[in-house]
This record gives sequence, C-alpha cells and structure tokens, in this order.
Amino acid sequence: MVSDCKTRIGAAFGAAAPHYDGDAGVHRLVAARLLAFAADDAPRDPKAILEIGCGTGILTRLIDQQWPRAVLTATDIAPDMVAETSRACSRAQLLVMDGEAPDLGEERFDLILSSLSFQWFEHLPAALARLHRLLRPGGSLCFATMGADSFRNWRDAHQREGLNCGLRDYPSLADLRAMMDPLGPTAFAQDMVPLAVSGGLALTRHFHAIGARVPRADYHRLTPSSLRRVIARFDGDGGASAYHIIYGRIGHD
Repeated sequence: MVSDCKTRIGAAFGAAAPHYDGDAGVHRLVAARLLAFAADDAPRDPKAILEIGCGTGILTRLIDQQWPRAVLTATDIAPDMVAETSRACSRAQLLVMDGEAPDLGEERFDLILSSLSFQWFEHLPAALARLHRLLRPGGSLCFATMGADSFRNWRDAHQREGLNCGLRDYPSLADLRAMMDPLGPTAFAQDMVPLAVSGGLALTRHFHAIGARVPRADYHRLTPSSLRRVIARFDGDGGASAYHIIYGRIGHD
C-alpha cells in the first residue's frame, strides 16, 4: 500500500509534469552522466532494462538510444509523469508503480537504472535490496541520487536563523557504501552540480517547478516572516545552490 507521504509526492510531481522539463536542466545533465557511468560496466547487450522513477522520460530517451534492442520497462509513481514518458519514448513498456515496492512478478532484468528518485524513498536500504533481487546474474543496478551536501547553504541559512529546514536528510557516500557493500560488488562517483539560479526566492521556485515540494515529515511550515529571514540570510551569503550527486552501482554475481 502506498503511504500518505508517497501519495503526496506522486501528486506533487504529477502537477509539475506539464512544465517539468523547462526547469530540469540539472536532471538532464545528471541523466547523461548516469548513463555514461552505467555503460562503463553494463552487460554488453542487455535484453531487459528497468527504469525506476522515469519522470518525463529524460533518462528513458537516453536508455532507448543507447540500447535500442532491449526490452525497456519504465515506471513512475505519478501517472501524469508516466503519460509524459509515453510521448517521449513510445516503445517503452510503462507502469505506474512505487519504485520502492516493485510489483513485477517473476520478471528479472539485466540492468536497472534510476536518476534522482531514490532520495524520495522512505527506507532506502530495504529498497536497494529489493531492487537488487530483480537483477539477473551478471546484471547491475545503477543510480544517481542526492547526496548529503545538496543545498548545504540553504540548510545552513535555516540553522543560523534557528529554524527547521524542510529538506530531507540525504545520504553521504559512506552511508550508501554501508547499505550497498553487503549486496554485491559496488562502484561510486560523485560531483557537485551548481544550480543555474541565484537567491533564495529563485531556489524555492525551482523546487516547486519540478514538484520537489513535499517536505520531511517533521517539518513545520515557516511563517512568511521566518521565510524572509532565511532568504535574506541565504542571499547575504551569496545565494548559490548546488546539487550533490552520488552515482552508485551494485552488481549481481
């Protein structure tokens, strides 16, 4: 059963689907880097590929171009996102599905890919184990997710004002390694991707434009005056933002 939080996440991304690509420059860059990271050690001719969190099809299109003979299954929790992907990649088999709780019967895959969706999972270690079990021998699970230093300056502005930040806690590279090493052979990479907007108001608008507007469970919405204080603090420190992206791979012996 999909949790209430997941329902709200799906609704938020669904509402953003029609205009999502206009604000998804970072997501396009990360998808391309993830594909290159995956291709370094992917099965030479994967027969079946699963994508978790396909969104509007940014990564889906790249997968289709890289491995045009593979059977490609693309999934997302938001029906409106799945509809967008159907227009971006008509040959993909599309499913509305919570990637944290895959419901795919006996299907197994040579390659599982996911770009910037794992940060929305509620129990990432268990989800990684479930997805790993969907791999065929010799297959691999490759993903890009938000790392612990994402939007560090925005978090710091809240802390310095004594206020609670709504951003989720993202894993460090060490956290991910501890989750993944027991499952199989692993590889990692990471980078910082600056966001091409400046200032706190522009950052909040970016979050809303891409549907990333469901806060952590213990978050208490700021009053307008408190939010203005955070924005002033953030802008006074330069107003720069960056995504900390961690790329991970788990193989299946």
